[in-house]
Amino acid sequence: MSRTFECFFDLSSPWTCLAFHNLRPLVQRTGAVVRWRPFLVGGVHNAVNPSFVASRSNELTSPKWRQTAQALMDWSAWSGVTMHFPSRYFPLRSVLVMRSCCVLEEDQSTLERFMTAAFAAYFSDQRNLDDPVVVESVAAEIGLDGAALVASAQASDAKQRLRANTDEAVARGAFGSPSFFVPLGDSERLYFGNDQLPLVEWALAQRSPAPN
Repeated sequence: MSRTFECFFDLSSPWTCLAFHNLRPLVQRTGAVVRWRPFLVGGVHNAVNPSFVASRSNELTSPKWRQTAQALMDWSAWSGVTMHFPSRYFPLRSVLVMRSCCVLEEDQSTLERFMTAAFAAYFSDQRNLDDPVVVESVAAEIGLDGAALVASAQASDAKQRLRANTDEAVARGAFGSPSFFVPLGDSERLYFGNDQLPLVEWALAQRSPAPN
């Protein structure tokens, strides 16, 4: 039987964009099923790491930031993903587009198609996913009714779902995007970021709890 694991994600994260693409061969190799869980990474930082945004803005010229930016571009080349980061819309206010993802969450296949188009729109084409017109357009490009999706995203159900997903991720230990939760024995492992995908694959291959 296929194993299912979860990925809590925010479309504004460049490392999540890379992980989204790099998960595909992993899923093919393992036969596992990933369930995409939209959340608001800004809400996560506000809850568990409120100094993150301020420290990031202060470090844009630091050696650490320069190395991180170079690593991001190297991962982009290695993954075959065209990425322009940071774009003119960085940092992205992702509330609307993540609420749109919440509207699609129960239809995982459609959500994944929307994620593919949205990641390309923001990171490859440098389009503003905080603009309702852009979100409508991205949805229409994959055959959805973009106006209806944006309208649903602004309704209370989508707002509540995004808040609930974010609160759940924080309660389970998440501190950023992407956060992977992989069942392992009677518990689960949390893995963070594109770099830890090998550990996700390792955990999926385990048949019993691993030693702590």
